[in-house]
Amino acid sequence: MIVMGGIVGSGIFINPYVVAQIVHAPVLILSAWIAGGAIALVGAFIYAELADRMPQVGGQYAYLRKAYHPAVGFLYGWVALLVIHAGGTAAVVVTFAKYFQLILSGGSEKITAVAVIVALTIVNCMGVRAGGTVQSVFMIFRILAISTVVLCGGWFIWGSPAAPHVAWQPLSDRPASFGLLSAFGAAMVPVLFGYGGWQTSNYMAGEIREPRKNLPRALVLGVLGIIALYLAVNFVYVQALSPAALAGTSTPASQVMRLAFGRAGSSLVAALIAISTVGFLSQALLSYPRLYFAMASDGLLPAWFARINPRTLVPTGTIILQGAVTIAVVLLGTYEQILSYVVVMDWLFFGLTATCIFVFRAREGRETLADAADKKGFRVPGHPWTTGMFVAIAWFITLNTIYKYPRNAGVALCILFAGFPVFYFFRGRARRSIGSKRD
Repeated sequence: MIVMGGIVGSGIFINPYVVAQIVHAPVLILSAWIAGGAIALVGAFIYAELADRMPQVGGQYAYLRKAYHPAVGFLYGWVALLVIHAGGTAAVVVTFAKYFQLILSGGSEKITAVAVIVALTIVNCMGVRAGGTVQSVFMIFRILAISTVVLCGGWFIWGSPAAPHVAWQPLSDRPASFGLLSAFGAAMVPVLFGYGGWQTSNYMAGEIREPRKNLPRALVLGVLGIIALYLAVNFVYVQALSPAALAGTSTPASQVMRLAFGRAGSSLVAALIAISTVGFLSQALLSYPRLYFAMASDGLLPAWFARINPRTLVPTGTIILQGAVTIAVVLLGTYEQILSYVVVMDWLFFGLTATCIFVFRAREGRETLADAADKKGFRVPGHPWTTGMFVAIAWFITLNTIYKYPRNAGVALCILFAGFPVFYFFRGRARRSIGSKRD
């Protein structure tokens, strides 16, 4: 539930219309979601091996820190806090507001979003069991929302004479060229945003029972389940609406249900989606703060964020920090800006984190046979080819996003580089603190 909950946020309920605006042929639209699913599955294999090798709190931060340098780990945590996690969560809140307004007109979208974040921050401060229970319940609503769209959309497609006739030929709306490749790469931005999130369960590895066995299994099965759901619902979007109509609506799920059952159907699925997006926010506030807790434990954030609440046994300080930064992004950003600058940072570090496999295996080759035998566990199928392919794709997506959206990507890169002086400030302070204790 945590793996699937980390993936299903706002992407599948809004992003298909962004894909349809970039590539217009039905086959290209579906191909983008198939390609995204394949990339996400390879990513899940890579993170499963990393989780098996380092079953501890912190996820990507811990892998980058050990494979390269503490500065690299800190930079990931820095952009995760200010760009990736806050931006991704804020995008989900925007989705919640869009669909919530389809149910109840009036009121402020931003006030509603802030209220939800505050409430879920309080829930997750109560402990892992409370937050995990909320997450599991809302994940069921997300699956129900997608399944409702698939089943009712299928009924409309095959049972209604009003359903549009969608031509699946030709395969592309333009000749093969660099422009087509670049456009397909741009279409992958919203797709990969929709598939992103499988890695967040690794942040909680230290709090999962038997993580070396359960986390790899959860990663692979969770991603496979999401691929099946996403392909089914996107087929329904394309077939029920047509690519042109899909490109023209920012709430495709409600539009499909409106065609099938009128306003009542639209309101029903809008309610399910609004409820389900709250589940993603709960998952975000459950897992993301564990990264900042690991950073604070290493002295790279104020010591207050490394404290565990003695009653609830959760890092209350970092949960509040994540909630506060997310609220700030909600109040300042827009959905389109968030989408591009989150993807450019997310996939830059996805590729870099995948290279940790090469580093760890090279070090493993220098160990004694006894040490190596003790570390045998889950391994990426097809390595080094699959891992290398994932790295290349991740960095192609990063470069293509910079090329297509230079302004938003530039903001994200400026935030990244601003992390260098912050790292050396906290590292210097931590060293001075250690020196004073020795004296």
